[in-house]
Amino acid sequence: MWNEKIERLSREEIRKLQSERLVAQVKRMYEKVDLFRQRMDEKGLKPSDIRGVDDLPKLPFSYKSDLRDFYPYGLFAEPMSNIVRVHASSGTTGKQIVVGYTKNDLEMWSECIARMLTEIGADKNSFIQVSYGYGLFTGGLGAHDGASKIGATVIPISTGNTKRQIQTMIDFGTTVLCCTPSYALYLGEEIEAMGVKDKLKLKAGIFGAEPWTEDMRKAIEDKLNIKAYDIYGLSEIMGPGVACECKEQAGMHVWEDMFIPEIIDPDTCEVLPEGESGELVFTTLTKEGFPLIRYRTRDICSLNYEPCKCGRTHVRMRKPSGRSDDMLIIRGVNVFPSQIEEVLIKVSDGDITPNYQIIVDRVNNNDTLDVNVEMSETMFEDEIEAVEKIEKKITDMLRSTLGIGAKVHLVNPKSITRSEGKAKRVIDNRKL
Repeated sequence: MWNEKIERLSREEIRKLQSERLVAQVKRMYEKVDLFRQRMDEKGLKPSDIRGVDDLPKLPFSYKSDLRDFYPYGLFAEPMSNIVRVHASSGTTGKQIVVGYTKNDLEMWSECIARMLTEIGADKNSFIQVSYGYGLFTGGLGAHDGASKIGATVIPISTGNTKRQIQTMIDFGTTVLCCTPSYALYLGEEIEAMGVKDKLKLKAGIFGAEPWTEDMRKAIEDKLNIKAYDIYGLSEIMGPGVACECKEQAGMHVWEDMFIPEIIDPDTCEVLPEGESGELVFTTLTKEGFPLIRYRTRDICSLNYEPCKCGRTHVRMRKPSGRSDDMLIIRGVNVFPSQIEEVLIKVSDGDITPNYQIIVDRVNNNDTLDVNVEMSETMFEDEIEAVEKIEKKITDMLRSTLGIGAKVHLVNPKSITRSEGKAKRVIDNRKL
């Protein structure tokens, strides 16, 4: 097991360790990654110019487009003979994002997950059901290896077959659930329908891979009778476990001995003062196979460097409020899907479910915004006037929140396709 003192280093100790590792990483990448060396040369920089964390803003940024341009292995810093595993993104647009891991990279990754699980109270007596997908997606195997590291009993069920998932929870005594938040809500719905909530031994859930709100957290906690914890990660940096909440649920601790987070203005690229909201940028300090310097995540959030009540000193990142590249511009107004979700959760009160879909289109050169929301079984049985009343309530709240009008449609229960991976919430037909 890792030295737990690493989670409680002073700010001075953290920065000293980061500086040492950054200097070594820059030197190594300059020697082994052609694109990084080229960009350093364009800036007139040599590895010797980087003496510590204070010099980080001098370094060039990395972008997701780089990974596609050098697909599949062009940015690896180790020969393939040293790469023991590869993972890839879903590749919803363009080529997949391919990442590689050395044996030591996998060890560091499992340590990240182990710290995360320990943060929420899991230990060798826990039964951890991994309902993330196994395979090229990083979620399943990442959570699996970390759970094994703390000696917990791993239930590697992967995705699919919801009734089997629930029966497994009951029969195997699952205490910790790992999956996407939208799937956790779906499981909660089915558990209520089956009437088996009192048979569960669940205590906690770790949910990530897609955005979710505080209201959605409350809904999950109520339906599953657990504490729901947020996890952050992305394949390019490591996978799940780059950051996670502790029991305080007051931001996700970023493991600063392995990663340096920055917040920049997404337009000017200038580093913003502590506490301000902007685009999250990551530098990997211990990655060997696929290291990245100043990788622009496009996630919008802020960082909190104040010590946490849990005693851990590593910086906490706020839940991302959206993505600079996922933001919708509708009739000149910036709209984040999370804003719509927050309204729907607040309206719910048993009338609607958390399942929705946003559809953007262009008709006669004008943008249109439609929001389809599932009715609850109770609302489905109500008179048409009651349905229209809820539609109007949501419409009014969305106009107040977004500053533009949207057409709200309450649709039949379970008519919106469920996802066991990342939920597809937005369909923008203007891009088709």
